[in-house]
Amino acid sequence: MNFSNKISDLEKNHLLRSRRIAKSAQGTNMIIDNKDVVNFCSNDYLSLANHPKIKESLIEGIKKYGAGSGASHLVSGHSESHKLLEESLAEFTGQESALLFSSGYSANLGIFSALRDEIQWSIQDKLNHASLIDGSRLIGLPIQRYHHNNLESLANKIKKQSGPGLVVTDNVFSMDGDRANISGIAKIIDKKNITLMQDDAHGFGIFTPIIPDHSIYMATLGKAAGVMGAFVSGDKDFIEFLIQKSRPYTYTTALPASLCHALQKSLELIRQGEQREKLINNIKHFRFISNQLDLSFEESNSAIQPLIIGSSSKALTMSSRLFEEGFFVSAIRPPTVPPKTARLRFTVSANHTFDQIEALLGKVKNAME
Repeated sequence: MNFSNKISDLEKNHLLRSRRIAKSAQGTNMIIDNKDVVNFCSNDYLSLANHPKIKESLIEGIKKYGAGSGASHLVSGHSESHKLLEESLAEFTGQESALLFSSGYSANLGIFSALRDEIQWSIQDKLNHASLIDGSRLIGLPIQRYHHNNLESLANKIKKQSGPGLVVTDNVFSMDGDRANISGIAKIIDKKNITLMQDDAHGFGIFTPIIPDHSIYMATLGKAAGVMGAFVSGDKDFIEFLIQKSRPYTYTTALPASLCHALQKSLELIRQGEQREKLINNIKHFRFISNQLDLSFEESNSAIQPLIIGSSSKALTMSSRLFEEGFFVSAIRPPTVPPKTARLRFTVSANHTFDQIEALLGKVKNAME
């Protein structure tokens, strides 16, 4: 195995990924690679990752519970803090129960691993997150996809299935920023042997979740909620079944209880709605200014605003130019997105100012000319 050649090939095709070094807290203004930049590529949508009240709660949690949980949930790692957060998340989503995981990736794999002997097929949206595709592969199901956000395509796929199965979709799609028609999907799969599973990693805390009866809902806690982790909510019996059968849940050390303590404060701030209102206003302003400048962003009312460039080389060049001008915007390239659809993926946060948004989009306009 010659890894040097493989890395060289990635570099030649402008697909080599690299890491920048942050020397400041997560936020809209950061020091990255020793440069002051305005950050437009964070998933910290509600600007809670460095919120003073959440930091205070985390410190309180550390004083009470220490730095780590020390064990899995089924040994000695499940604390009162975990229990209370799960109850709060169930209430927040209007479900009977909730179960914490260390990440959205492990939560999605955990759902599929638990359902290994319960489903015979799964059908997924064409643009679903990689963790959902990997979940199907984990339990040996063939990858079946319907055309993106196309209910007719989904219905036609379902007609060809027999036995119990799973229809799986992102809610807000991570690379395009558009949203699934959850209510429409629920109508199509209104059958006892078909279950809907949705991944709401990029919508939780921003949009009111639509969770049909007896469906599976997963969301993350490291994006809009500003901390770390993920959860699955749904019927009480299903959550109990996950506890018994989900391998990533059984064999992973529990999240530190201190983080769960901090996440209670996150939920409180999300319920208050002030940061959400700021974010929504920023998204609207971003869309308004981009339209004024005749920039061809994809249709999206979420915090994710993609600008398709096409060429990976050109997307990297534009990202580098914006960075030098003080704006951090990631270039997203294949295989994360389809070939010839490399893009700049802008993400708007609650604490961005209108001036920052206008200055950024002015630089983007200049870079496009």
